[in-house]
Amino acid sequence: MKITFKLFATLTDYLPVPARRGNLIELDVAPDASISQIIEPFGLPPKLVHLVLVNGRYIEPEKRLTTTLAEGDVLAIWPPIAGG
Repeated sequence: MKITFKLFATLTDYLPVPARRGNLIELDVAPDASISQIIEPFGLPPKLVHLVLVNGRYIEPEKRLTTTLAEGDVLAIWPPIAGG
């Protein structure tokens, strides 16, 4: 099934080079793939996976291993925000 995977701020460096400018990539994933399984191949350091949203809905860290996506979903991830 197809989903949209978006990474923001410094996390865009983990996307393939052609996808970095738009900060997103369309992915074909297994229907039973969890959020963790989807992001694992991108090599995101766990400490940088801070805010995770599916279709704009926050997914708590303990649910990222079991939450699966549906056709057309948008998975978006932000790193921790720093600054003053």
